[in-house]
Amino acid sequence: MGDALAKLGINGANLLAQVVNFGVLFVLLYLLAYKPILKMLDERAKKIKDSIEQTEMVKDQAARAEEESRRRIEAGIKEGQELLGKATRAADEVRLEGQRKAQEEAQALIARARSEIQMERDEAVGALRQEFADLTIMAAEKVIDRSLDKKAHRDVIDKVLDEAATLKQG
Repeated sequence: MGDALAKLGINGANLLAQVVNFGVLFVLLYLLAYKPILKMLDERAKKIKDSIEQTEMVKDQAARAEEESRRRIEAGIKEGQELLGKATRAADEVRLEGQRKAQEEAQALIARARSEIQMERDEAVGALRQEFADLTIMAAEKVIDRSLDKKAHRDVIDKVLDEAATLKQG
């Protein structure tokens, strides 16, 4: 076999020395470089994994915060709509109450005006009766040419006017 290697231009002693050198170099590289590089790569992988986990956690927190914000906004909108509805109902109630009070005041004014008109009418009728009685007595005095008992004649005239008013109403 040594002869076959020599034909190929390979020296057995050199080959053995190179294999030993390669083995020593491999062991040295394994101990001095490969383990620290692997350790560094493992640490780097761990940092990346931690960063990804932290990013996922932040992402989840952001999603929860967004959901909470959305719920609060919806609750605020709902509350605003409820307040608007309450304000509208309160405004309607105030408007209806104002209308009712205005109607009551108008009815009171109409009743008062009717009462005042009736009172003025009664006063006018009374004054007219009084005037009619006085005129009748004056006419009777002039016709009879003597003074009559005014009180007695006034009573008679009032009685006749009352009877006339009763007949008119009946």
